[in-house]
Amino acid sequence: MDEQRKQAAALSDGIKTATERLQIDVLNKQLEALQADSQKPGFWDDSTRAQETMKQVSKLEDRVHPWLELRKGAYETEELLKLDDPSLHRELSAQLDSLEKKFEALKEDLKFSGQYDDHDAILTLSAGAGGTDAQDWTQMLFRMYVRWAENNGYKVTTVDESPGEEAGLKSATIEIDGPFAYGKLRGEHGVHRLVRLSPFNADHLRQTSFAKVEIMPKIERPDDLAIDEKDLKVDVYRSGGHGGQSVNTTDSAVRITHLPTGITVAIQNERSQLQNKETAMTVLRSRLAQLQLEQHAEKLEQLKGPSQSAEWGNQIRSYVLHPYKQVKDLRTRYETSDPDAVLDGGLDPFVDAYLEHTL
Repeated sequence: MDEQRKQAAALSDGIKTATERLQIDVLNKQLEALQADSQKPGFWDDSTRAQETMKQVSKLEDRVHPWLELRKGAYETEELLKLDDPSLHRELSAQLDSLEKKFEALKEDLKFSGQYDDHDAILTLSAGAGGTDAQDWTQMLFRMYVRWAENNGYKVTTVDESPGEEAGLKSATIEIDGPFAYGKLRGEHGVHRLVRLSPFNADHLRQTSFAKVEIMPKIERPDDLAIDEKDLKVDVYRSGGHGGQSVNTTDSAVRITHLPTGITVAIQNERSQLQNKETAMTVLRSRLAQLQLEQHAEKLEQLKGPSQSAEWGNQIRSYVLHPYKQVKDLRTRYETSDPDAVLDGGLDPFVDAYLEHTL
């Protein structure tokens, strides 16, 4: 049974390392605190807060319980091995194999050990250099991410969009809600470059276009990222509706500027000024959280404004439709010769390659 003891010891060491990296014990304490809170009298008096708490409980249970059960199983197996009972040899061997398979499956969680990896995602697209082609490219990317999300069973909500003058989108913001949405998409953050024969060029010449993709963890609760009110400038302006100039317009659009960083968020999709302000604050908190991660800053006052522009030299991925077909990630070097499948939502190989690259 010496080999089994070595196997069990190696398994326990691996589980210990993984649970420490994932902070499973810390998360379990958070779970227990939330569960205790949910048992207090009057918990459901504030139904919105109660539902948010129960959503967090469910998310933490899914994250924590499998690891606690695996760790318990490994400990019990080691204790049985100490009995040195030959009659248990076959049973313990099967038990160890089962535990190792579960461990291999759970090790996928190590790809999502970042602070916000288990959060929903907010995705913002902005057309860069390339004129109408860039705006059309922005809409193509918009469709790609929506298709990817739908293929993964995620919920997609359009927060705001600004159409181009001739075609495409100048910008768009969507929420993608689902397990580890931010953790999976965080590698998409950056400038995306398209090379193709332009459908908007009279001579049908080859055109290079750029669009910027921002991926942010969705930070809904003000407690998760406190912003000082004196750092905000809030403007209310008239939003335009469908039907032509001055038709269906209201003074409900909201623009919020975070003065220290210069980050501005404008939302006009909702009819209610209050709803637009709440949505704008969620997007602003999310942008600041992403900026904090990028700049490794402990406090918001340490942040500098974002500076990356959507143009030559900044791209993370190139999509070439002419003179050959290729999509290539410039960080992981992963590539495919089937851009049509990628643009139809087939992003998983690029997502997986980035997660492996950053392990």
